[in-house]
Amino acid sequence: MQIEIIGTESLGVRGLCTLVTVKNRRIVIDPGVALGYSRHGKLPHPFQVAVGVKIREKIIELLKSATDVVISHYHGDHIPLVNPNPYQLDVRMVIEACRNIRFWCKDPGDIINKISMRYNDLSMALGTKLPIAEGYKSELITFSDPQPHGEMDSGLGMVMMTRIQDGKDVFVHASDIQLLYDDSISYILNWKPDIVLVSGPPLYLSYLTPEQKERAYYNAVRLAEGIGTLIIDHHLLRSEEGCHWLGNLASSTGNKIICAADFMGCRRLFLESWRDRLYREMPVPEGWHAAYANGKVNTDEYGKLPLP
Repeated sequence: MQIEIIGTESLGVRGLCTLVTVKNRRIVIDPGVALGYSRHGKLPHPFQVAVGVKIREKIIELLKSATDVVISHYHGDHIPLVNPNPYQLDVRMVIEACRNIRFWCKDPGDIINKISMRYNDLSMALGTKLPIAEGYKSELITFSDPQPHGEMDSGLGMVMMTRIQDGKDVFVHASDIQLLYDDSISYILNWKPDIVLVSGPPLYLSYLTPEQKERAYYNAVRLAEGIGTLIIDHHLLRSEEGCHWLGNLASSTGNKIICAADFMGCRRLFLESWRDRLYREMPVPEGWHAAYANGKVNTDEYGKLPLP
């Protein structure tokens, strides 16, 4: 089994896109990308946008050779969108690549809301009703029952976790559970994985309580004690506090706890948490974002800059 994490916060973007290669199967999980639209009153720095463009292009290229696509839920940093903002993936860029791919999708639910509309829009754009995979189980790939996106009844909906097995090796993509719901942690441990990729708690959000932070820390330790490699990323690494939280967690346990950049052997690019710094060190021309959205400028000059 080969695991390649394509795009997430320690790699410079919002998302949790991952490619898992097993024998003749190339399974792309959550083929979406985004940038925090506004942080500290600032739009994404052009350097962030340049990194996002590279990852978006990589996802498009990966889909051309993918055999399977998994959609854990329908938030805009996890799927191609019919009406994306300038920093997301437009479904029109991947329609042809997706013609012969087998999809495995989270149930959007029966209530008419933004989530079900995105499911319907995506199905219509791809020309097929996307199949629901929750609870499916096979020797190679298994999907969880719905799990909370963070806390139960948080208002953020539910997600679907993925288990992939190759012989004795087991990988779990735990999407946006945020380590906040004890039963989701038990679910993962019952799957007996070797490697888990999971979203950490969104410490950058002011509504997260001390009790929730403590529970997320406890659940991270629970996971670390039961598996070989725990990769924590996504929501956690959108702030300096989250970066320190990960470091403290890693140093306090004897197990391997890392972020996606560490797993991939890349330099850590916590670009969202560095946004203020990027603006200070690389001033942005007035009107740049409007010009970019209208196709009047591109990211070429920023893509050539050295890493901050």
